[in-house]
Amino acid sequence: MQSALYVGLSAQVALEKRLQTIANNVANVNTAAFRTDVVKFETVLSRAGTNPVAFSSPGDNIISREAGNLSETGNPLDVAVVGQGWLAFAGPNGTVYTRDGRLQIAPNGDLQTLTGFPVIDSGGAQITVDPNGGPLAIARSGAITQDGNEIGTLGLFNIPTEANLDRYGTSGIVPDRPAAAITDFTRDGFRQSYVEGSGANPMLELTRLMSASRAFDGTNSLVEGTESSLQNAIRTLGDPAK
Repeated sequence: MQSALYVGLSAQVALEKRLQTIANNVANVNTAAFRTDVVKFETVLSRAGTNPVAFSSPGDNIISREAGNLSETGNPLDVAVVGQGWLAFAGPNGTVYTRDGRLQIAPNGDLQTLTGFPVIDSGGAQITVDPNGGPLAIARSGAITQDGNEIGTLGLFNIPTEANLDRYGTSGIVPDRPAAAITDFTRDGFRQSYVEGSGANPMLELTRLMSASRAFDGTNSLVEGTESSLQNAIRTLGDPAK
């Protein structure tokens, strides 16, 4: 009976984390280039008794690599990544990768993200343009042309599929393995005047939220019923008249 109580409690902890993850996905359905979080659950077996008992672990959050849809903006400073590559910018603690290609030009000419971080090329160098030199043309390869002159190239990077990703902000990620610069733009590249939308599907996430909520309520009823049965058994065993 106690095992059932502990199993139910472990399921509640896992489902609570699942609910928090889905709620965060729902909150970012309109965030450019947002990648959803998914929870990887595991089962922990306890063999303390005669029969093994399966407990749910809280689960690990994993950042999905599923991209959002592209939409045309008409803004020449917007670029979307085509394929599996990533843009990069110089974060406060090192390189951060993102699919959010909404760029801006600082007064000194530095090409930046909307949050003010310098965008870098494939060698890790910051990119500077002429703030008064006219509109930028950005090729599929990331080559930046202004007034007919090529002045820099956006870096495009491949992150190993086996790398674990940590989230930075809403659309940035930091891998635990080094990313490699992409030099073949047959499948990967940039598309100017487009932005990648959120990878969160609102209808799918809401369906998952309702399903997880129902599962949590069911588990809560199980825990309450098990606890009530345990208390009744204690009272019965402790009553000398029975």
